[in-house]
Amino acid sequence: MELKDILAISGQPGLFKYVAQSTHGVIVESLLDGRRMNASATSRVSALTEISMFTEGDDIALAEVFTNIYKYTGGKEAISHKESPEKIKAFFAEVLPDYDRDRVHVSDMKKCFSWYNTLVKAGFTEFKLPGEEQPAQTEA
Repeated sequence: MELKDILAISGQPGLFKYVAQSTHGVIVESLLDGRRMNASATSRVSALTEISMFTEGDDIALAEVFTNIYKYTGGKEAISHKESPEKIKAFFAEVLPDYDRDRVHVSDMKKCFSWYNTLVKAGFTEFKLPGEEQPAQTEA
């Protein structure tokens, strides 16, 4: 399973894995409970690889934010999205110090941590964008 196959659907909690195209949208499977459903063509469906966060410089891909969180936590789950706004802001500032404090809201941070934790529970250890090269394997 790759990050490019993971979708967020507006109005639906959690994340979904792309399964197949259907005549009226796409068939997806919930990463939370494994249930399949049809996401209609009128639903706002976004691949996680298309989402980015505002920073003081260039916007940063959500995949990079997830990679930063993964390195910071040592591959463990991050802070819960149910923590206090102050704790969430402090933790987010640790993993993405140059985030745009005016345009990135606590609700964005909560969604980011919730999605990251869902992905880690689903077994993700790498958060690559499509087209990124695998690190070269060197043999001794």
